[in-house]
Amino acid sequence: MDGGDTKLRERDVAVEDARSVAAQKKELPLYVSRIKVHPKDVKGLFRRLKWAVLAFCLTIYYVAPFLRWDRGPTAPDQAILIDMPGRKAYFFMIEIWPQEVYFLTGLLILAAIGLFLVTSLFGRLWCGYACPQTVWTDLFMWVERKIEGDRNARIKLDAAPYSVDKIAKRAAKHAAWLAIALATGGAWVLYFADAPTTLREFFAGEASFTQYLFVGIFTATTYTLAGWAREQVCTYMCPWPRFQSAMLDDESYVVTYEKWRGEPRGKLAKTQIDADPWAGRGDCVDCNSCVAVCPTGIDIRDGQQLECIGCGLCIDACDAVMDKVGRPRGLIRFDTLANQTCRAEGKPAHHKFIRPRTMIYAGVLVLVSAVMLVALMLRTTVELNVLRDRAPLFVTLSDGQIRNAYTIHILNKTHESRDFALAVSGLAGATLAVAGAEAAPATRIVLAAKPDAVASYRVFVTVPAATVAGRASSSVRFDLTPTAGTGAARYDSVFLAPGK
Repeated sequence: MDGGDTKLRERDVAVEDARSVAAQKKELPLYVSRIKVHPKDVKGLFRRLKWAVLAFCLTIYYVAPFLRWDRGPTAPDQAILIDMPGRKAYFFMIEIWPQEVYFLTGLLILAAIGLFLVTSLFGRLWCGYACPQTVWTDLFMWVERKIEGDRNARIKLDAAPYSVDKIAKRAAKHAAWLAIALATGGAWVLYFADAPTTLREFFAGEASFTQYLFVGIFTATTYTLAGWAREQVCTYMCPWPRFQSAMLDDESYVVTYEKWRGEPRGKLAKTQIDADPWAGRGDCVDCNSCVAVCPTGIDIRDGQQLECIGCGLCIDACDAVMDKVGRPRGLIRFDTLANQTCRAEGKPAHHKFIRPRTMIYAGVLVLVSAVMLVALMLRTTVELNVLRDRAPLFVTLSDGQIRNAYTIHILNKTHESRDFALAVSGLAGATLAVAGAEAAPATRIVLAAKPDAVASYRVFVTVPAATVAGRASSSVRFDLTPTAGTGAARYDSVFLAPGK
């Protein structure tokens, strides 16, 4: 084994020296124009997985706005809706109010930690399969292949002078791209208004200027990013590749090239006079199929790179070549760097999913999920908010009593009208009165609230002067209880008086 290790190291040094000499001979300027990538079509396990994920994601994106959910006659029946005029968001049975923005914060934290966990286990799985840039770029490239042909045909078409055939193909391709981009932008605005109504108004020319504006913006960005920018978004615009390496370690599964097995690489002649055509050479036949199918145009044989999105298409391409030349599959594979070291040394591979970093990510994920679930289960159907008037701070009535004014906001989160009884505690002899009915003070008043809305009232609290004698500020509690049904709320405030 020691002799074999020495030969492997000597071979690696020789290969690196040869590449270094080649790189020195071919110097490139610091700034160069974009080298257009023409990914080749490929068939295999990972390509099928990408098609399945693409179909799943696009189906959810385009169908979800049309799903219905019955919330009663006073609430919209769209299952997923962000109601900007109504200041609420709906997700099936869940209704989020503006003051519950912490639920949105929790979802963002869950998404981030979940992405960290998946990355630490399986590398850039999100980038290669579920990222919107990847999904729509795959769709645009599929259209491009159907109209202009595969890699070689597209390269020839790019180099050919403009002709009727070239113009027709380019026009058809861009028309299809714009149609997909328009469907993308149009579907996005459906999440912010009733989908069937918005769709009808859009094509009838009755939609609002804002809707047309945002459809235009999302159409333009989809067309530009998926049709023109493509791999440049992943390489230069997306911040994720810059710090995703912090989530990776030697036990993370990434797309790897078995250098110990593939080098020294070289072309495989059709006829070999040697008894063993593989003697003294690696399994890599230097066909560049892995480069030809890569959507970002990199050579995975150069090791881990920022541009690699972990899609695995190079694995499909390499496995097909290995089948043709009669060598074992897996020269390029999803594997850990630790396993690659083990394989090179002839040791059995291992799988280590439970590691300190994955345990930390999983623990945070469970903790945040539990907090959000408890908060969701304990949320009430009514909330009370009290704002005390600041001008004037208090009023001394003709009979010597002290009065403070408050603005009461009652949030009725149910889909039916409700009556609530409002009372105060903490001040002996205190009475309540609604603005406009000051002549009928009472210790308890009834306030109505419309369904799924905020009811606002201006309420006066009056107390005898003896109750607050010598005190400039006193605590007061507002208690709100429904006259029928369950749910209650309270709010602590202050009552101001002349003091000493």
